[in-house]
Amino acid sequence: MVVPALVFFLGFAQHEASGTSTATIVASSAAALSGFVIEGEVDWAAASLVLVGAAVGAWLGARFLGKVPERGLALAFAAMMVVASARLAFT
Repeated sequence: MVVPALVFFLGFAQHEASGTSTATIVASSAAALSGFVIEGEVDWAAASLVLVGAAVGAWLGARFLGKVPERGLALAFAAMMVVASARLAFT
């Protein structure tokens, strides 16, 4: 919901909103991780595997995102939101 808010309420371009949202995810994830680490609730072996895949996927996604036209990105995001809404409505 951050990306649409940045686009509609603050006038960000779609690409800029995606990058800004990603930056906020890093900060909130780090804050949440500290709590889980303190409680000993992190499986570091599994986290390491997921981290490698996520890092590669995020890097490739960021490289690809710059090649996607603004309108196409907005339409893809809207379609994803419609699918997610439908799944929530029928679960």
